[in-house]
Amino acid sequence: MFITFEGLDFCGKSTQVQLLENYLIDKGSKVKIIREPGGTPISEKIRDILLDKKNSEMSIETELVLFSASRSQLVNQVILPALKENYYVISDRFHDSSIAYQAFGRKINLEFVEELQQFVIGKAVPDLTFFLDISIDEVIKRKSKVKQMELDRIELSKIDFYRRVRNGYLYIAKKEKRFKMINGELPIEQIHKIIVDEVKKLEV
Repeated sequence: MFITFEGLDFCGKSTQVQLLENYLIDKGSKVKIIREPGGTPISEKIRDILLDKKNSEMSIETELVLFSASRSQLVNQVILPALKENYYVISDRFHDSSIAYQAFGRKINLEFVEELQQFVIGKAVPDLTFFLDISIDEVIKRKSKVKQMELDRIELSKIDFYRRVRNGYLYIAKKEKRFKMINGELPIEQIHKIIVDEVKKLEV
């Protein structure tokens, strides 16, 4: 099964990825955890370029293409081979992030971004996607607890940008049945239980 986690920065995705990994391993399942951008030697180099705050002059077109290039390498080198070997593949972000962040957040043509992502991921369509939804006020609150110097290039974005990104995720949620929207402000264990229950439904 291919499971992806989506949401605004600081929504708690990484915590839930770890909890789900532990749950599946305890069941005796084979699990492959990946993150985006990254996950292969080539993709990690692209990640460094994308997130480096020194690259403030990066154009939105370059950003989209770099994310897509990193993703394509990850699909072909890691995701598809792992799925063939019956792994649970769990990704911290995937192609929905480009639709939310680059199409809605950066205002790049939506139809073009969607077509590009279909080309990039090919058959690697997630079986299940968890969208941990948090309010913009909660983003501000959680972001304020992180030292400015520790924020990456994307995390330094303005609040209006995050509003547009959230609207992008809400657009996808209405469109895709695989998209499960969860209140990301619920207690961590409660969110984990919701996620496990959804995974169990697909396993039956």
